[in-house]
Amino acid sequence: MMKIAVIGGGSTYTPELIKGFLEVQDSLALDELMLMDIQPQRLEIVGDFCQRIAEHQGARFKVTLTDSRKEAIRGSAYVLTQFRVGYIPARREDEYLGKRYGLIGQETTGIGGMAKALRTIPVLLDIAREMQELAPEAMLVNFTNPSGLVTEALTRYAPDIPSVGLCNSPITTKMTLLNRWNALTGEQVSPEEVILDSLGLNHLTWYRGLTIRGQDRWDEVLHFYIEELRKSDHPEWPPQLIEALGMLPNYYLQYYYNTRAMLAAQDKWPPSRAEQVLKIEAQLLEEYANPNLVTVPEGLMQRGGAYYSTLATRVIHAHACSTGMIETVNVRQNGAVKEYPADWVMELPCRIDATGIHPLPARPLPEACYGLLAPVKMYELLTVEAAVHGDRKALYEALLVHPLGPDVSMIQTVMDDLLLTNRAYLPQFFS
Repeated sequence: MMKIAVIGGGSTYTPELIKGFLEVQDSLALDELMLMDIQPQRLEIVGDFCQRIAEHQGARFKVTLTDSRKEAIRGSAYVLTQFRVGYIPARREDEYLGKRYGLIGQETTGIGGMAKALRTIPVLLDIAREMQELAPEAMLVNFTNPSGLVTEALTRYAPDIPSVGLCNSPITTKMTLLNRWNALTGEQVSPEEVILDSLGLNHLTWYRGLTIRGQDRWDEVLHFYIEELRKSDHPEWPPQLIEALGMLPNYYLQYYYNTRAMLAAQDKWPPSRAEQVLKIEAQLLEEYANPNLVTVPEGLMQRGGAYYSTLATRVIHAHACSTGMIETVNVRQNGAVKEYPADWVMELPCRIDATGIHPLPARPLPEACYGLLAPVKMYELLTVEAAVHGDRKALYEALLVHPLGPDVSMIQTVMDDLLLTNRAYLPQFFS
């Protein structure tokens, strides 16, 4: 009997996850999907809606609800985490923390990502400890941001629990490039016939290859993309950047490559993204509460997270059914890039089967990319130590090394503000 637990089951994303499991139910022997959340009203609204979707679509698995994390974890084969400590109001605080000091205020990048990681890592490690007791054979599948950073914490402080960090950015890029290819060539290539080559850290990744039906098509894809940039009045990237790199940067690299423009956009708040999300979620929950609604509303796409359910269910399906499918995920790279430390968690293509998640051998990034990746990885490692031990020195050093961090004269002020703003969630720093 296969049981999958979803920690944070009251998320407005969860109905999309139900759709994903329905799509693979013919081959994935799933018996129970248990949604767990500590917000009773959200769990009731989202859970009832998910049960209606499952019944309407003829699910062969049952959707159950609980407010007990241990009950959800007990006996599970997979534990999927998608929670937010402090909810959306905490995200808003992260955004405006950055804005107060002229720094990037974003959910996963810079000071905002640090605050979220500090709140999240202790909770994820608690979940891993409960898994060791209640579901020792289970895999932890994490969508909670910042996904790569918190997966780094899991691999270092809960090594006995297999874990993988997921992000929809790589699969969204793959699907975007594939759709563009099909439109330009008139072909009908399926996603299963495409492999995207990429390397980096979560939200700090460069896409550098596309294999279609076994043939390398990257030069053609890059040529098409550069031509589109040249024709655009508002190109996503300068064509010269893409020509110089020979790669496509992940969208979040805008915060590093185009910092002034991102700060200028931030100066126009409100509304920040968190404030937008609060309105979107209120509308979604109102729709979900409609007892006649049995399909996912189009408004969910405004929430973001395209292909979220596709990636989550593909990874679980590939592992449970030992398909050997290749997906881009966050795991310890284990020497796949022999030039980098083997114990680094990186975002890279991996082959997934019943024996685990296996990073594919990869060449290192060019110096222009590694020069940015290395300090961000040092920031991640220091942030993990700060979160686990309540180590203020490590926290100071993490802010010092981050490329988007404050000037040295402001580090202590920013750090004190971060800790006081999040004091209710960070007892390790105030013991």
